[in-house]
Amino acid sequence: MTRRQWTTLTEDQLLAQCEVDTYRASGPGGQKRNKTSSAVRLRHLPSGLMVIAEESRSQHDNKAKALQRLWRAFFLELREPADTSDWPVSSGRVDLGVKDPRFWPAAGVALDMLNNCDAQVSTAAERLGVTTGNLVAFLQTDPKLWQVANQLRAIHKQSPLHL
Repeated sequence: MTRRQWTTLTEDQLLAQCEVDTYRASGPGGQKRNKTSSAVRLRHLPSGLMVIAEESRSQHDNKAKALQRLWRAFFLELREPADTSDWPVSSGRVDLGVKDPRFWPAAGVALDMLNNCDAQVSTAAERLGVTTGNLVAFLQTDPKLWQVANQLRAIHKQSPLHL
């Protein structure tokens, strides 16, 4: 399966592909946190991605957060040939906030294009139909997205982008 297929699965279908571990989280949180196995670790077996959630005292809440993180990790960690059908450009700009449901699919497209262009931001921006400044601003929207973009630049022997 591909990233596109994994990200369209329902939560139950995605969980069926995962190994789910629950455990007791260490750290602050009082007696309940130290006595219940509320932390959740998901290992997505087909992709090899692993995510954890342990901030809530509720196992149910942590499982939901871990699923969200896994979905986000698909876009951050898995590269594919750039497919701009998920790239929401309007008037030569992309303006999405992290809470917009189109944000992470767009982030995946931006990272794919960056990877396909040897991490040349200006080339990636041109192919995406936006300015270099707009693409850099989009990448800066989320710290993890910014970090992955700079990791791609390091892999392609480019200097890191600066804030």
